[in-house]
Amino acid sequence: MTFFIALFILLMQFLWKYIDDLVGKGLDAYTIIKLLFYASATFVPMALPLAVLLSSLMTFGNLGEHYELVALKAAGISIWKIMRPLIYFTFLLSILAFVFSNNVLPVANLKFQSLLYDVRQTKLAFNINEGVFYNGINNYIIRVGEKDKDGKTIYDVKIYDHTDRQGNISVTTAKSGIMQMSPDQKSLIFTLFDGYSYNDIVNARNYKNNRPFERTEFDEQRIKFDLSDFDLARTQEDLFKSHYTMLNTKQLDLFIDSLELKFEDRKANYSQNFIKRFQFLAPVDMEGSTTVKVEKTVKTKLDNATPNTIKQVEPKSVKWPFLDNFDKSDHAEIIGLALTASRTTRDNIVFNKNDFIFQNENIRKHQWAWHKKFTLSIACLILFFVGAPMGAIIRKGGLGLPVVISVLFFVIYHVTSILGEKSAKVGDLDMFFGVWLSSLLLLPVGLFLTFKATTDAPLLDADVWRKRLKSLLKKDKPLIVKA
Repeated sequence: MTFFIALFILLMQFLWKYIDDLVGKGLDAYTIIKLLFYASATFVPMALPLAVLLSSLMTFGNLGEHYELVALKAAGISIWKIMRPLIYFTFLLSILAFVFSNNVLPVANLKFQSLLYDVRQTKLAFNINEGVFYNGINNYIIRVGEKDKDGKTIYDVKIYDHTDRQGNISVTTAKSGIMQMSPDQKSLIFTLFDGYSYNDIVNARNYKNNRPFERTEFDEQRIKFDLSDFDLARTQEDLFKSHYTMLNTKQLDLFIDSLELKFEDRKANYSQNFIKRFQFLAPVDMEGSTTVKVEKTVKTKLDNATPNTIKQVEPKSVKWPFLDNFDKSDHAEIIGLALTASRTTRDNIVFNKNDFIFQNENIRKHQWAWHKKFTLSIACLILFFVGAPMGAIIRKGGLGLPVVISVLFFVIYHVTSILGEKSAKVGDLDMFFGVWLSSLLLLPVGLFLTFKATTDAPLLDADVWRKRLKSLLKKDKPLIVKA
């Protein structure tokens, strides 16, 4: 029950987020149901840990609230023995969660992302309003002055044809008409009455000066518009298959290995090509060793160089000893070539640096997806050891206090998980530590609560804390001795 409640809440959040992309596009019920089904499958990694936490807390809270835990303890059954069947069940649930995350979730992500992309690319359903220029049909603009109550009869119609992409050179006007769909619902047919068609003749000689045009009067004319763009067109799913969220652990291992090898080869090739490009600066002797003799060294930092700083270099303001071997008339051209070469080199370095950063982040994203296959299973186990002892301690069941406590712990888990994963993706944290940060944070909490529950420690008993506070306050009072 708690699992489907959490899944329903996450699904409603999805609907509110993408409501503008779903409403008004004429989608059939089957497409919407299929989209919601695939979306709900992708929300399982968030709903399942929350369901385990809430259900375990409610179960042991109900046992404690109705004094059933007290009866079991009086019979010589410890909390640990009471929890043992549910530990086995949670362990089995964790194994099933890993199977789902590794085999089902990639397929669900593929189906969901491809279908959502197609739905978002679909145009809004055809709808022409009175007195509004409608441009939903490609290369046409339609204006209807008035519509009858039947929604078909229209008056004061203007249709601008932009299929030639030369502006308003073709315009059709009519006093009235009938607007209706074709039997296959793929075309819109306008039957116009008592109107004119105006066409500017742009293929005649000197048409810009003479401005010739032709006018055609008609009693009845039919214009057919293609509405295939308004239908849901499915994109091939193969275009999305290589994304890291749509791969299982075996495929991720192959992708990570290939990406790392490609990244190392890319860096090695760039390093070799960069050195070869500037070999003319350092002559090579017969034995292959490079000797560089520089009388005056000018250090330039490419990382801090900008186009403005390079443009500020003037031949008159800087002394260039190597220019003494050339004519003064060639100095400006030589310096210009040097500046162009330096700018090209700087742009090349910046481009390759950004490319290296992108490839490194891509590798880290694949590593993150590999670790995420296991975090769902471990999260279910850890949150069970948080919820079950917490329910035994607070001794409150139902959907009141347990929901508040569950949401509090889940928010802590989810926020730390997002912070750690984002930091790991950009390289600020180690990948293992970043992905498992939330689990590492709640694991000591679960062990502590389990220890307190098994030892019957009054952790959340208000009377006990009140007595301890009073005893501390009494200790702080000064002793008064009467003479």
